Amino acid sequence: MMAEKAPLLQSPTDSASEDNAYDYTAPLSNGPVLETAAPTAGLKTNNRLHRPPGPNVRIIENQPYEPDIETSLQSITSGSRVFTEHSIGNLQSMMGIIKGNIGTGILAMPVAVQHAGLLVGTMSIVLIGIIAVHCMHLLVICSHTLCQKTCTVSLDYGEVAEEAFKAGPIFLRSVSKYAKCTVNVFLNITQLGFCCVYIVFISDSIKQVVDHGIAHPHSPPSQAFGAMLLVFLIPCALFRNLNVLAHMSMFANFLTFVGLVIIFQYIVQDMPPASSYPLFASWSTVPLAFGTIVFAFEGISLVLPIENKMKHPEDFRGLAGVLNTGMVIVTCLYTAVGFYGYMQYGHKKILGSITLNLPTDNWLYLSVKLMFAVALFISYLLQFYVPVNIVWPLIRRRLHSRRARLYGEYIFRISLVLFTYALAAAVPYLDLFIALIGAVSCSCLALIFPPLLHTITLWPDRINICVIVKNTLITLFGLLGFAVGSYTSLVQIVNKFKGNNSTLTE
Repeated sequence: MMAEKAPLLQSPTDSASEDNAYDYTAPLSNGPVLETAAPTAGLKTNNRLHRPPGPNVRIIENQPYEPDIETSLQSITSGSRVFTEHSIGNLQSMMGIIKGNIGTGILAMPVAVQHAGLLVGTMSIVLIGIIAVHCMHLLVICSHTLCQKTCTVSLDYGEVAEEAFKAGPIFLRSVSKYAKCTVNVFLNITQLGFCCVYIVFISDSIKQVVDHGIAHPHSPPSQAFGAMLLVFLIPCALFRNLNVLAHMSMFANFLTFVGLVIIFQYIVQDMPPASSYPLFASWSTVPLAFGTIVFAFEGISLVLPIENKMKHPEDFRGLAGVLNTGMVIVTCLYTAVGFYGYMQYGHKKILGSITLNLPTDNWLYLSVKLMFAVALFISYLLQFYVPVNIVWPLIRRRLHSRRARLYGEYIFRISLVLFTYALAAAVPYLDLFIALIGAVSCSCLALIFPPLLHTITLWPDRINICVIVKNTLITLFGLLGFAVGSYTSLVQIVNKFKGNNSTLTE
């Protein structure tokens, strides 16, 4: 049994405190991997090692390390982990939380406030944000608890669902595989939905810029610009190395930051009085606001990967922890963009993204549209990897030759890009598409599954009636939003096609 050399952290003590019994796991993408000659009950390596939490650790440089199974088991059961130079600090973790949540959702906040009204819409952003963050905490608690129960070093969202059902009530154990499959299906729907939204957004943004440049009365529809986008999307989607995209994402983050600064300085100028807007809009459009807001807060799939990579994961949770701090910043940004964006444009039709409402006769604001178009093009490529990594292995195992696997993956990737374009072209209404994806899939991942998994994980000895009632209320809230939001979004889309076949930007 051998492991490649890597700088490790070792504890000067032999055991961790009981307070850290559930903590903590860290993915080591370039670190050592445990290899066993024979199966060992209770140990799952998952390309992870263990490290001790807390400050009393020391780095061992340039020394070979060959962990044995007994040591590894003791490390798991004591709640300790080893981490390498690839682990991330608290600031990096918080930036990951912020960047992972800031996307097209923040640009759709003004239309969410318009759907619900100035007061109700603004308060809904804050309320749903609080519930979503609480559900993120519930998922982390489930992961820690199940890691200790199963002697597993780390779990992703789907694995948390599977292990929760396996260790839960007897009647649920037989469907544990289906629980993991269900979570992965909704993850795929969400990520592909994001990709579709990005295509609609980029197409509409480019159309506005081109319409200003050529001033032609019969310019092509947004779908035509989406088709042109495929010329660039398909080759880029064939890249299998994420290193290049990781560097490109830094550039995308810079463009997003600059774009948001320009948007803020514009929307806070010459606002009408708040008294000119309704505090509550209409019950018929509130479900659209729900779907849009939940779409923006669907960053729960990033929580476990980020927490698992932290040098000090004990700092992730807590009142002033990394998760709360990052999400408070995100919620404040969402609320500010939603409130001021609605105040600026609420007297007229707010489009699916606030960038589409910016003036089209000023190149500064046209450049913002292009900034976000480039940023979301890069985000498309990153989001695209999630469904590929989930679905392609299921197809790959059915292909036996190396040639078939190589060309099969290319065909699969191209087909997936064409599929996202087909959906985007079929429903070119950005605000309704966002509301639909938010209600259908994001509500399940962010609001419905976490409290259910939390109840099952702690059942029956470690949960009380108050927690059960609270989890039940959150689940019912998510189910209500799922049902009513999905129905309302679909009805609005059908009505849009019946009454107006043009795109939002025409």
